[in-house]
Amino acid sequence: MSGGPTLETLVDQQISVITNDGRNIVGILKGFDQATNIILDESHERVFSTKEGVQQLVLGLYIIRGDNISIVGEVDEDLDTSLDWSNLRAHPLKPVIH
Repeated sequence: MSGGPTLETLVDQQISVITNDGRNIVGILKGFDQATNIILDESHERVFSTKEGVQQLVLGLYIIRGDNISIVGEVDEDLDTSLDWSNLRAHPLKPVIH
């Protein structure tokens, strides 16, 4: 049985991270440690709204603590760049409750 990609295979790839407080941060995975603290480069936060398009707040080099990470996913860069984020409307994510 084959699982999904491991963090090792995603280094230097664009990933999307959903944090426990409902933030969506996208960037290039540069590194991580045994506590799943991750380092992203060229990162930005996508802020979703039902009233206006997605805001993309530039964060640059960014560290996310492992205990604040809910989901890490691969980004299909071709699909991602083809989307018109300024016209996309969506409800913001709610915090994740463990």
